[in-house]
Amino acid sequence: MIFATVAGNVGKDAELRKTADGASVLSFGLAVERREGGEKVTQWVDVSIWGKRGESLASYITKGSKLVAVGDLTLTEKNGKTYLKLSVHDLTLQGGVQRSDPAARQAPDRSADSGRRDEIPF
Repeated sequence: MIFATVAGNVGKDAELRKTADGASVLSFGLAVERREGGEKVTQWVDVSIWGKRGESLASYITKGSKLVAVGDLTLTEKNGKTYLKLSVHDLTLQGGVQRSDPAARQAPDRSADSGRRDEIPF
């Protein structure tokens, strides 16, 4: 097993399911892009988040979400193909939070802050 950090885009909305013994697991595919000989190559990583953490993140991990995941990376082979699987220890959502509920995706009302001006000191 390898401890790894991967960053990429979620391929489709995460799926929350229960195992036969009742454990919760959140699963999704993460597209990791790199350049190889001037061409863009996409490597897919099957990501899983177990337990309450997965349950609480289910509505936030949607298609197109950018995130960084840290965890145990394993390689499995099936029908002559190699698959990367990551069991998450730590996860960081990038570029803001998205939810499955379309109403939650609307920009917040910032009218209360419109009179306040924060200055950057440099």
